[in-house]
Amino acid sequence: MPSSASSPSASRSWRRSSPWTSSRRRPTPASSSADGSDRMSAPAVDCRGISVRFMSERRTVTALEDVSFSVEPGGFTSLLGPSGCGKSTLLRVVADLIAPSEGHISVLGTSPAEARRGRSLGFVFQDAALLPWRTALQNVELPLEVGGRRALPAGAATPKELLALVGLSGWENSYPHELSGGMRQRVSIARALLGGPRLLLMDEPFGALDEFTRDRLNAELRRIWAETGTTILFVTHSVYEAVFLADQVLVLAANPGRVAALQPIELPRNRELAVRDTAEFVAIAARLRAQLGSTH
Repeated sequence: MPSSASSPSASRSWRRSSPWTSSRRRPTPASSSADGSDRMSAPAVDCRGISVRFMSERRTVTALEDVSFSVEPGGFTSLLGPSGCGKSTLLRVVADLIAPSEGHISVLGTSPAEARRGRSLGFVFQDAALLPWRTALQNVELPLEVGGRRALPAGAATPKELLALVGLSGWENSYPHELSGGMRQRVSIARALLGGPRLLLMDEPFGALDEFTRDRLNAELRRIWAETGTTILFVTHSVYEAVFLADQVLVLAANPGRVAALQPIELPRNRELAVRDTAEFVAIAARLRAQLGSTH
């Protein structure tokens, strides 16, 4: 059986042939807006006073209240908070799946709807959501079929190359039932990266995995982020996962969902799992735990 682990030699081979290297490695410059301003000067995500309210049978439920934050192009932001604080709701506002009741949001210098129509967004859900009758490669190819676009943009990574990026070379013809949970999530990430999205939205993609697999995929995601330069917004309940992955952590309080803190993560950009044993990491994690404790 093929191995899903990436050996050092395989990693070096990938970097030599990767379609994301050199000029493709960093975020693709956006086109100028109608008034001539350059969208690359804008944050990748900019939320100002975002509130979301839902009507229930008896009352109005406020899921988010006056949420403001920004994410720089190429940045990695973790959304951290207790259950019910609106993390997934906020991610869906960015993805144009939920309209805010109040406030303004820009995504990649434009509206969420335009960013979605321009295929600039990728979404990874809690469940891998693979079609069981399709192989790993066919699942990655699926957006080309359902989106009405049969061809990839010029220079974009192919589905097979994306499976190599996530460490699944040799597993292209395997079906979901033949893959572990972690491998299925790798396929889901490869599918979300098809077409070279500039913003990747991830809703607790590793939450159902065992600790060992989760740690390994955290390290893999850091590598993928470095390879692609894609801006990432990542939802998690785990303090350690949030700190290890991100360059900033947005802490949300619940009832209603609101910003409790925005914590920069001052750790080396190139980090390995061993960084979690350092005094700096432990101090940041302790600070975030204290901030989470004050949100209840």
